[in-house]
Amino acid sequence: MNSVEMTVTHASSDLSIWGLFMAADPFVKLVMLLLVLASVWCWAIVVEKVTLLRRERRLAQQFEDAFWSGGSLDKLYDDTGADPKDALSVVFVAAMREWRRANSRGLAESERVDLRASLVSRIDRSMTFTITREMERLERGMNFLASIGSVSPFVGLLGTVWGIMSSFQSIAESKNTSLAVVAPGIAEALFATALGLAAAIPAVVAYNKFAGDLERFGARLETFAQEFSTLLARQLDEGGQ
Repeated sequence: MNSVEMTVTHASSDLSIWGLFMAADPFVKLVMLLLVLASVWCWAIVVEKVTLLRRERRLAQQFEDAFWSGGSLDKLYDDTGADPKDALSVVFVAAMREWRRANSRGLAESERVDLRASLVSRIDRSMTFTITREMERLERGMNFLASIGSVSPFVGLLGTVWGIMSSFQSIAESKNTSLAVVAPGIAEALFATALGLAAAIPAVVAYNKFAGDLERFGARLETFAQEFSTLLARQLDEGGQ
């Protein structure tokens, strides 16, 4: 193929997204596929996190309404069940389980201050451990979002650099530097960077949004644990008097 024929061929190149992908170097294709898969996985995490956090906030509000309604804590514990699915109920159940164990041994009615203090301390630790486990469950996938947000632009840039190198090699072989020859190869290479940014930008935005939401929800769990611990301590003091 002479220079004139090559110029005509590149001029009629398909510059659509699919055309750019099909015309890219095999290594650049691999980079593009990895970025597309990372983007799909990122959006799957986003959808899952939005659904999960909405559910957790809704159930937490329902539970707090029932908790502060003035009803019996034992009845609320029985109604909640031993294996609740939302974080706030799990924290409550962990504390009540420790409380009932103490009641079964008569510690909750003891007049000894050290025993009552020990019980409150065990309940506090139980709620703290439970909050830690629940937050780990809610934060699952956040590390992946952070990694995609920070790594994807560089992966896309790697594909772009590799594609430009291949394009320059082709230009050198054809000995034709016209725009019709240069433009398709550069477009194919830059497409990898575009995919990297398309994967990274939503990941960074989603990570920042979910990090703030999770921080506020974690503070909500800790506030409830402190209030519940204070309530149980008050009951112990009243029972020991």
